[in-house]
Amino acid sequence: MAIQHTMSYRTWPNPLVVDDLFRLREANPLVHCVTNLVVTNFTANVLLALGASPAMVVAKEEVGQFAPIASGLLINVGTVTSNDVDAMLSAARAADQAGTPWVLDPVAVGALTFRTDVVEQLITHHPTIIRGNASEILALAGESSTAKGADSTADSADALGAARELSVRSGAVIAVTGVVDYVTDGEEVIAVPGSHDLLTKVTGSGCALGAILAAFLGVEDSALRAAVSGSAVFATAGERAARESRGPGSLAVALLDHLYLLGRGDLDPEGR
Repeated sequence: MAIQHTMSYRTWPNPLVVDDLFRLREANPLVHCVTNLVVTNFTANVLLALGASPAMVVAKEEVGQFAPIASGLLINVGTVTSNDVDAMLSAARAADQAGTPWVLDPVAVGALTFRTDVVEQLITHHPTIIRGNASEILALAGESSTAKGADSTADSADALGAARELSVRSGAVIAVTGVVDYVTDGEEVIAVPGSHDLLTKVTGSGCALGAILAAFLGVEDSALRAAVSGSAVFATAGERAARESRGPGSLAVALLDHLYLLGRGDLDPEGR
């Protein structure tokens, strides 16, 4: 399996990623987030720092009307309850029908029957990108997987075969996240190194990445490229934030700062 690399460790991503980031900031895409209650505030702040516009519309009476208006949609099942299911399915259905690209974050799928059933229903509405850790992607592909709650007990590389199979079966680009992220459309596989272990100590960092991918879908027609650019930008900001942080508290603040500062004045040769 040939794997392409977007960037060398501890370097800024390639020019295509830089271009996507600047286009995102110019477009200020509207990202509809139906996400879990633990991470709502952090996710909204991540999108604002990046240059996108978050909309946390979750009422089942409104999501079907709002999803077609948005540039991209995120559905995250982290704290899903029976009251949330109708809203999630309505948003996914509306996005599918309207052609709004959307990201599915199947948090802890496979570990519990209820959320696994919900995720399987959501997949029938054709997510553009599915973002998950190795254990989640293995479970979705029907392979043996163990997880500690929402945390993966497998390495992202262990799920590459499952990710390619899931991509072919679902039609979605699969982003397997870990110390190295792998993004695949079933044929091409692109590695995005550069994340930092300290990010696993900040609740919502992975969930926020799902929202970032939805934001890039709002400005990039290629789901593969959107997923790679979003992963690379997040990894770069996270790595820079970790180098100056004393722990997870300061990391959360520094991550927002570096998402905002990334590329502003010191990286783009045209000075944008």
